[in-house]
Amino acid sequence: MIPLKWINRLERKYRRYAITDLMTYIVILNAVVYVMEMLFPQSNLYTKLALDPAMVVRGEVWRLITFLFLPPSASPIFIVFTLYFYYLVGSNLENQWGSFRFNLYYLIGVICTIAASFISYGISGYGTVGPEHLNLSLFLAFAYLFPYFEVLLFFFIPIKVKYLAWANWIFIVISLIINPLPVKLAAIASVVNYFIFFGTDLFTTIKLRIQTYKNRKRFRD
Repeated sequence: MIPLKWINRLERKYRRYAITDLMTYIVILNAVVYVMEMLFPQSNLYTKLALDPAMVVRGEVWRLITFLFLPPSASPIFIVFTLYFYYLVGSNLENQWGSFRFNLYYLIGVICTIAASFISYGISGYGTVGPEHLNLSLFLAFAYLFPYFEVLLFFFIPIKVKYLAWANWIFIVISLIINPLPVKLAAIASVVNYFIFFGTDLFTTIKLRIQTYKNRKRFRD
């Protein structure tokens, strides 16, 4: 967990380097890649941009960045909804934290994703990953800060994001239990930045709830 003082010190020193509206650029590039893949499917653009450690060590270092611009393989309607949701999550986090802290959160997620990919490659020989787990970490942060924000599940069922976050936490735990090593590492990478930013608050909340439970039990006895 990064102490708040350390984040404040970093922000004072490096704030001028922060990219404003970072999620806007990422969403636009996702849309460009999706359209290019639709128009020129023979180009295998997704394969050429993916984070593949085997290809990175051969000199294709652009993959360390370009994997961030790979949208899900889905229908155009679903892509529009997905990219809009990415923008909604990222822009709200940036408005809440400021550009520097949002950049820092995202950068930590990127570094952890790359590290997980290379560790997996070194151990199992396979480490190709997409940005899905990184985007999941953004959603978890959004759900923590805006738990009562409602989205339309399947486009017509209103549901608070905190419930979707709980479902994702269950998915992460299951991944850590039953999935192979590459998926386990990707799942861990998706929550490192979350615990760095929110770990102290979570620990304090749990501690207070335990103390409240003990006080109530003592009062009943």
